[in-house]
Amino acid sequence: MKLSVLDQSTAAEGESQDLAIRQTLALARHCEALGYHRYWVSEHHASDSIVGTAPEVLMAAIAATTARIRVGSAGVMLPHYSALKVAEQFRVLEAIAPGRIDLGVGRAPGSDRLTALALNPYANAAEEFPRQVHELRKWVCGEPLDEGHPFAAIGAHPKGPTCPELWILGSSDYGAQLAAHFGLPYAYAYFFTEGRGTEEALALYRRNFKPSPRHPSPQATICVWALAADTEAEARHLLKTREFWRVGFEKGVRKPLVTPEFADAYPYTESERATIEALRRKAIVGTGEAVAERLADLGRRFDLDEIVVVTWTHDPAPRHRSYELIARAI
Repeated sequence: MKLSVLDQSTAAEGESQDLAIRQTLALARHCEALGYHRYWVSEHHASDSIVGTAPEVLMAAIAATTARIRVGSAGVMLPHYSALKVAEQFRVLEAIAPGRIDLGVGRAPGSDRLTALALNPYANAAEEFPRQVHELRKWVCGEPLDEGHPFAAIGAHPKGPTCPELWILGSSDYGAQLAAHFGLPYAYAYFFTEGRGTEEALALYRRNFKPSPRHPSPQATICVWALAADTEAEARHLLKTREFWRVGFEKGVRKPLVTPEFADAYPYTESERATIEALRRKAIVGTGEAVAERLADLGRRFDLDEIVVVTWTHDPAPRHRSYELIARAI
């Protein structure tokens, strides 16, 4: 089974947010050396937790400082932008790293409604998503738009012999149906839904998939939150950072990641402790071998040959170690 990475450029309490971007670059080089297949970066706005706001810029730096690993977005929130501009950006990225660029797109705002409005005050965002995907698919691979389309004479530059691989990202049946309709690869946000709806979405995608020239058969993956350490106790200790964040997330708080020690000493309420216990029961944490076994089980359960792993820690060293242990075990 192939392993890939989603890095969300998480900011840490007590550190300047710009450091998170440089840590993403360092982690990409580390994961390439470990043999990971893809390295995806996310787009979020108005968050003090997840500070990667421009995946296309970050991807350029990663592509320029790596040699083998595929580099992609997970994703570009397409309703914020013109499909042509996104196609042009990714044509440039393809020129920087031919044959290594993934263009994952999503419909969600990756922010609150006010921020989404500030990013694009004119578009009828979500309702235009299928049209945007259709146009983007054509432009990014240098294919002409349909005859009679008002932009049929326009192409995305720079042109070249290769083109980015377009993915649809989602956490509901909507994305699965859209990916199937256009014959595109599909990535399901397992970590976002805590696994709910995964089986249904993948079945819907595979059942309705319409073969396309580049993808004659369905290609699916899931993105899973996982954390490995040298011992089970250490992994559970490191998980406390995410536990604290999750409690804040339930209240609409998006603060930088705190240390496990801070989280361990925090006076949680009974309802907050219930939230934490629910997270602990489902969390994929432990030694490298234990985490690898859980990931392999998911791969078999959902008939996957690739899984994308996202990991949060307050400090970068345990995150590097986690990816190392998982790669070594698998």
